[in-house]
Formats: sequence, structure tokens, C-alpha cells
Amino acid sequence: MLPNILQPIWTHLSDGLTDRLKQYNIVWSEFLESLSLEQTQQLQTVFCISNYVADALPHDAEWLTQAIRSDEILRASNQDDYHSWLDEFALNAITEDDWHKALRQLRRRAMIHIIWRDALKIAHTLETTRALSELADVCVNRSIAFLLPELERRYGEPLSKITPENKIQEKQHLIVIGMGKLGGWELNLSSDIDLIFAYPDSGNTTGPKVISNQEFFIKLGQKLILALDKQTVDGFVFRTDMRLRPYGQSGPLVMNYASLEEYYQNQGRDWERYAMVKARLMTGEDGPAAQELIALLRAFTYRVYIDYSAFESLRSMKAMINAEVRRRGLENNVKLGPGGIREVEFIVQAFQLIRGGQEKHLQSRELVKVLDMLSADGYLPHKDTEELKAAYLFLRDSEHAIQAMRDEQTQQLPDDELSQARIALSMQCDDWQDYQQKLNAQRAIVSHHFSHIVAQDNDESDGGVDHVWLDLWHGELQDAAEAEFLQKHPCTGEEKVRAIIDTFRESRAVNAMQQVGRERLEKLMPLLLKEIWEQKNSTDTLSRIIPLLEAVLRRTAYLVLLSENPQALHQLVRLCAASSWVAEYITRTPLLLDELLVPDTLFRLPDSAELKEELHLRLLRIEADDLEQQMEQLRLFVRAHKLRAAACEVMNKLSLMQVSDYLTRLAETTLSMVTHLAFEQMVAKYGYPTDADKEPVYTPDFLIVGYGKAGGLELSYSSDLDLVLIYSAHPNGETTSDHSLDNGVFYTRMGQRMVHICTAKTRSGDLYEVDLRLRPSGNSGMIVASIKSFEEYQAKHAWTWEHQALVRARVLSGTESLSNEFHRIRQQVLQQERDPNTLREEVRAMRQKMRDNLGSKDTNGQQFHLKQDAGGIVDIEFLVQYGVLAWSHQHPALLQVTDNMRLLDAFAEVGLMAPQDCQTLQEIYLSYRAETHRRALQQQSLLLDSDTVSALGFNALRNEVTRLWQLWLEPEATQPPER
Repeated sequence: MLPNILQPIWTHLSDGLTDRLKQYNIVWSEFLESLSLEQTQQLQTVFCISNYVADALPHDAEWLTQAIRSDEILRASNQDDYHSWLDEFALNAITEDDWHKALRQLRRRAMIHIIWRDALKIAHTLETTRALSELADVCVNRSIAFLLPELERRYGEPLSKITPENKIQEKQHLIVIGMGKLGGWELNLSSDIDLIFAYPDSGNTTGPKVISNQEFFIKLGQKLILALDKQTVDGFVFRTDMRLRPYGQSGPLVMNYASLEEYYQNQGRDWERYAMVKARLMTGEDGPAAQELIALLRAFTYRVYIDYSAFESLRSMKAMINAEVRRRGLENNVKLGPGGIREVEFIVQAFQLIRGGQEKHLQSRELVKVLDMLSADGYLPHKDTEELKAAYLFLRDSEHAIQAMRDEQTQQLPDDELSQARIALSMQCDDWQDYQQKLNAQRAIVSHHFSHIVAQDNDESDGGVDHVWLDLWHGELQDAAEAEFLQKHPCTGEEKVRAIIDTFRESRAVNAMQQVGRERLEKLMPLLLKEIWEQKNSTDTLSRIIPLLEAVLRRTAYLVLLSENPQALHQLVRLCAASSWVAEYITRTPLLLDELLVPDTLFRLPDSAELKEELHLRLLRIEADDLEQQMEQLRLFVRAHKLRAAACEVMNKLSLMQVSDYLTRLAETTLSMVTHLAFEQMVAKYGYPTDADKEPVYTPDFLIVGYGKAGGLELSYSSDLDLVLIYSAHPNGETTSDHSLDNGVFYTRMGQRMVHICTAKTRSGDLYEVDLRLRPSGNSGMIVASIKSFEEYQAKHAWTWEHQALVRARVLSGTESLSNEFHRIRQQVLQQERDPNTLREEVRAMRQKMRDNLGSKDTNGQQFHLKQDAGGIVDIEFLVQYGVLAWSHQHPALLQVTDNMRLLDAFAEVGLMAPQDCQTLQEIYLSYRAETHRRALQQQSLLLDSDTVSALGFNALRNEVTRLWQLWLEPEATQPPER
């Protein structure tokens, strides 16, 4: 019998199907009457569990009603069925659109069949996952077979090159590597499929139009993805994710074996080893070429020695996932949450990676089989493996119950009563409470085993804090105890600190906390107060941390994070004591507390490759079409790394220039990803831009040029990005979609989308503030310029100040060919010989205008704007820009760099500036910039009063800058000053 709460669902569905099935000449009431009691109960159960099946029935009504009547629906399906059904649907398929429709009809029928048996628990969990994986294999292989002939008609067969070792040219084939659950025959009901494409050898096609093998297989791969992933009126087949391929989203879609081997040997990461544990060749593993690839991948995945380092790497990955769980509120996620599917996978992978190189049988891709092996080999007790298997299967069944409802790719437990009742029914539990009890018991088992096998033991702490700190928090230190405490623990500003504590403790926010949250705060506060009490500026430090505590009182997982991780708490207090900006930055985004967990990474800034890998991993777990989550992760990524930079700066771990270089590197990495995301989103809507031969262009011929601080490698924490966006495309081309756009319009809209990704306000704020006013024609110009129009504007229409800006212009992201073209134009423009008198007057006039509009406007010498006033930062920048424009036609070396420090070095090297003057200006410039950073971290203005100027010794520095300004830019300076 159906639970009472689900009876209305059955009534509603039954009434709706009565009308919908009339058009197929099926009378719903007669159909129901033709069923046995058992068949009717099964029908009611499946329909109440799965909206998807109920909605799909009218689309394949004749087959499904017959299958239900005959109980054919209860029989296990296999690859032979899928081939037969696809033959039926694709009988008259000629075009790719015909094929897309046939695939989606196959998917609908197969999914109905699989969900039916899974919902009634006729099929074992692994039978369901196997059937789904076999369906994917059929769709991939049959699609390649359908798409290949048309490509070969246009380009011929792809052949290997003739080499001394291989005298015979061999036909090349696309190898599709199934990753993750697909590779392990473990797909879930609404899974995406992770694929990597490869082919054995480089070479060319035989024609009529000859292209490289890589180009050929890229085209085939693109068509395969479209066949599987494209959303049509008939739905989709499989969401297809290619982000596990070498170099991630920025890498080529298809690579040959030699390139794959080089990548995995030299650049393969630990997480890629774990991914490769389940790698399976979907296009067949029997041939020599397939075996060669399998050997290559296994050599990368498994070490020949016992590799205990796998534990530490898996812990790091689990820590990243835990941070993701906190960020996205995934505690009730049966896959990623505590005690979820992922922890079982980590346990099994740990043993596979440690011993799989020596014990080849552990290289199996199927998790349950490996658990049995671990028991048989004595690596885990039989009782433990049985518990883990039972928990894993229960969790996978729960995953299927969640996804069967609406064919949605989620593992999150629902919070509405109706959906909860459906899941309880699917899991054959009495009600939701019964299900939750069983689920929590299974998750507890997984967490227990995970903590003993993979997770690092945390140092058990008794609180490590004397009870007096708890009394201090409660305001109960009095009389002799108070005197003894203060004698033992003196504190600067103790009375103010205690007043802040009392105010916070009695605040409405604290008093309104639920019991669990209050218990967590009670555990944290003594630990926190002990740390704060030891700071020299305890009052300021506590005042900065209280807003953070208020921000997380309702997200008490962060209170636990700080109380259970003394290192994180210690780092938080240190950083907030050193910088009010850091304290406010973390308060605005409490998720950044995760960054404090590992001091080794907090105070070590990654290089460009590591930044790209981390960003790739962050986005890897997000659906390709989930722009909101992508934007949020981009913001969290940038904020996390800005925090690292600030931590290094306030703790004097790195120099100013190292921090600025890093912040610039961070922007470059982020913008490169923004370009990729915007391009992919545009392609999904409008297709690919085309070249002169009307062939799709799969990589955007697009350039991001950074000006100002971005171009000069001098970004600070709150710097905006001065950018110019440039594209190159065939002027008469248009995109490949039915909703085609002119190539130029495509790139213009792509640029608009990039600006949106950067500047839109999400719950974590914006990514970067973007300033495009330096583009050709400024605010009245196109948001994205063609390389041709950029060159024409710079040559014929740009003002002198725009050429000054070009001195610090540098490519941040883009294709090599377009970058080379930009460098040519920049050099050509800047090397023009200019009239020195005219140039000098124009530079001085622009500088005076900036002083008047942006400076302190102080005529009495009582204030100094560190950046805009005479003798400040901008004077140095203008002096350098003037030098480049005045003399680069004689000294091309001045065009090789874009940052002020190295340009000053270049002035000295070519004889334009005395070495002592060069050194003086560099030291002043660094002193000024260091002060701007320091003031930014303390949230102070750049407008200094006379006392501060004197204390910093800036009067002498201003005078020296002014002297050199006059030497270079006064009316008589028509030649470079004598050395």
C-alpha cells in the first residue's frame, strides 16, 4: 500500500495520464483494468517514486504499456536490448539531428526500464549501475560509427606517419576513455560521463581535404559530445564532461599517445592518478593499440613500489572536499557529505594506489570487487569490508532514489516532506525517520572506518585551556581569582578587552543561538580569548574578530573548525592582530577560514601551474552549465589567494614585489579561465566562429591586454583591472549554430559575458572591477576591438596619454599568434620618433590635470597624497613613460619590459639615466608602494598629514622625485640628461 502522503500523487498522475494518452489511442482506465493487482501496485509505486517515469510514459506509450502488461519491464536489460532499440529508433536516421533524436528515444526507454527495476528493488544496486554504464557504451560506440563516415567523406581516413620504425601507414581510430563511475561500470541514474579522447599516432588524413589527425579527431570528438550532451526537445543522452583531460579545459580535446605519455610523466598530478584508477577504454581494449594505451595509463597510475604517500595525498583531497561541503552546505549530501560515498571510494583507492603497482589484481576498476580482494588478502578484516560494502550499497541506492524522482544530477537529501516520503518508499523504509536512522547508522560506519584508514588522527585536546579562560568569557572572574589571573596573564588594555567580551556575550545574536551553536561557542571562546590575551594590541584584535564571530554564529561549523584546529585559530588571531583589512576580508567571506588550516600552504604562494591546477579542480566539481556556481567558485578562489598574499605580506614572509607579482599572476590565471568559460557558454548558444573556409574555430582567437598595474605587474589587493579586449576572426564568417552570429558580434558578446562574470555581484561580491576605458575610442568604442581596428586606432587616432598607457600594456591571456601581432603593433607605435618639445608639454599637461583633479589640493604643505601629489608615485610613472616614448626609437631595449622597476634599469643600461638616479628612483618607488600596501592592509587613506610624512622620511623622497622630474621634463630637457 502507498503511504497516505503519496496517495494524492497517484491520483494526480492517473488523472493527467488519462488525457495525455488519448492521443496515442490508449485508454488509461482500460489499461489499468488489464493489469493484475501486483502489476498495479508496482505501477503505483514506480510512478509515485519517479516523476520522470510518469512523464516519459506517453512518449513511448505503446511499448511501455505492453512491457508492463507482459512483465517484460521486470526483465534485466543489456547491451543487446540497447542495440536493438537503437536500430528501431534510428531506422531512417540520415542527418545528425535524426541521430540525436534516436539516441534520446533510446535513453528514455532504457531509463524507464532501469528505474522501474531499481525502484521496485528487483535489480541489485550493481545491476542498475552496470546497465547504465552499458547504455553509455552503446551510445558512444554507435555514435562514433554513425558520425565517422561523413567526416571521412570530407577529409579521408586518418593515417599514421611513415617512420623508420613503421613503414606502413595504419588507419587511426578515436579511443574514448571512460573515467570515474563510467570506467568502473558504476554510473548512477542521472550521472554525467567523464571522458578523455585519444588516438595512437600523429599524421594526416588522405583527403580530399587534408587535415591533421588531431584536427580530424577534434571534429569527431566535438560531434560525439554534441550527440550525447546537447539538450533538444527530446532531452539529452548523457551530460558529457571533458575536464579530466590533460591540461583540463585549456588543453586540446584530443591528444595522441606520445603527447599523453609526455604529459602524465612530466606534469601528471596526484588527483589525476586517482582518476585513472577507474579509466576504461570504452571503444574496446583487445587490440594492440588499446593495450598500449592501457599500459601507458597504468604506468602513470600505479607505482612499482609500495606507495604510502597516497594516504597523505588522499587526505589533502578529502580536506578540499570538506571545504567544498562547508562552502556549499552539502552536509546532507550522500556522496560528498561526512560518511558519504566519496569516503568509501577514498578508502578503496588508498589501498589500490599503495599496493596496486605490485599486486596487479588490485587494479580492478570496480569498488565492491576490490573490497572483497582487500578482505581476501588480509588488508582489511572481513567484518570491516562487509560493513563498508553494505554502507556503500545503501548510499548508492539512496543516490538512485534521489535521482529517480526527477532525473536530476544531485545527491542532496530533500527537505520537503513529499520528496522524503518518496525516498523512504524507494528505500523500503517505514517512513522518513526510519530511513534517516538507517542512513545515519551507515554514514557513521563509513566515517569510523575512514577516520581509521585514511583520515589523519587529530590531536585530542582537552581544551588545552585553564578553566579561568572560561570564567573570563562568562564574566565570572572576581576578587582573589581575578587578581591572580591578571598577575599571571597581564594584558594591555585589559579593561577594554573585558568590556568588549561582556558586550558580545550579552548581545542579542549570542543569546538567540540554538543549544548546539551555543555549546560550540562555549568551546571556542576560552581558546580564542587565550590567544587574543597574548597580543600586544589585544583590544584592536578582539574588536576586529568580533564581527567575524557575529557573521558565523548561525553557521556554527566554523566555530567547530576554529575550536578543533588550534593552528587555524592561532593564524586567525595573528593575521587579525596584524591587519584590519584581513579581519574584514575574512568577515565578508568566512569560507576563507578554510585557508588557515594548513600554515604551510597559507604562507607559500603557488606558481602559475599550481594556480591553474587548483582552479581547474575547483571548477571540475561544478556542472559545465552552472554559471552561478562557477562565478562563486572563481570569487572564492581569488579571495583565498588574496588572503594568502596578505598573510605573507603582513607576516613579512615575502617582499612587496613578490606579492605584487603573485597578485598579477592570480589575475592572469583567473582571466584565462573567464575567457574559457565565456567562450564555452557562447558556443553552447551560438556555435563556433568560423574561418575563411567556413570551418569551425575551436579555440577563441582572443586576447586580454592588461594596462596600468596589471600590465606593470604591480597589482594590489583592491586594484581594478585596466583591460583591452581584442579578437581576430574572419570578417565575413558566422557561427555554426542555427542561431548564428557574425564572428565579430560573437566576440563582442563574449567580451560582454566576460565582463559580467568579473563584475556581477554574487554573495561573495565581485571577482574584479574591470575598467575598459583604455580601449580604442574609450567609452564610446566597441567593448571588444578587432586587431585591425586596434592597430588603426593606435596609429591614427590615439592621444599621447593613450601611448603612455601602452608603455605598460602587456598580454595577460590569449593565443600566441594574436599575442605576437599585438606585440608588433605595440612596438611599432611606441618606436615612432616624436618631437621632444611637443611630447614633453603633452605629458606635463596631463600630469598637471591629474594633480588638479585627484591630488590633495593642499597649498600649505600640510598634506601629501602619496599617489597623486607632486613628488608622488604618479610622477615616477609619468617620468618613465615619457622616457620610453621619447627615446625608444633609439633604444629598442626600452620596449622589452612593462614594469617601472625594470624600465628604470633599462634607462641606466642604455645610458639615459645615471645609475645612482636609477637606484634612487627605484628605492623611492618601492618605499611609496610599500606604504600604499601597508595602508591598504590597515584600511588607511593615501592622504598623509605632515607629521606622518616627516615620520616616514617622505619629505626628502618627494624632493628627490621632484628634482628628477625637473631634470627630465622641464623645458630645457630636449635631450636625455647627461649621465
